[in-house]
Amino acid sequence: MLAGLLLAACAQPAPEAPRPPPGKSNAAMVEEIRAAGERDKSVISVHPLVDPGIVALQDAARQDERNGQYQAAAAKLDLALKRNPEAPDVMQDRAEVAIYLGDFQLAEKLAHQSWTLGSKQGPLCARNWQTIVELRLQAHDQAGAASASKWVGECREAGIQRL
Repeated sequence: MLAGLLLAACAQPAPEAPRPPPGKSNAAMVEEIRAAGERDKSVISVHPLVDPGIVALQDAARQDERNGQYQAAAAKLDLALKRNPEAPDVMQDRAEVAIYLGDFQLAEKLAHQSWTLGSKQGPLCARNWQTIVELRLQAHDQAGAASASKWVGECREAGIQRL
């Protein structure tokens, strides 16, 4: 009888471990971040003077990104940051590539630094805070995501209503 019970126990499949709910893909997070920048219709949009060498590196990194070569894109953006370590737009670009690479800690750090050095308004600001929103959601931190989402809205500077 004992042998029969042991055989019956072996025949039953082990219960599956609970799976976490599926989150957004890294690419979907980056799409949301960039969409936040495109949606921002602030009357203020700061465009700092550009270094042609840095712009060329950013353009090359975007091409690498389109080709799925995220390590190469990261290397180009890292080089651009060596040339100008306080370029908030390059920091945000690098944060987005870090998301593609799954380095969420670096992405959040760079987004915060970009916001600190940036204009605090306009599309770059919206991308900075949407990065935090996406990363907080990825970490299942609903309160952090809600707080960051409010900051996305603060990036918009509405124009003067004319009558």
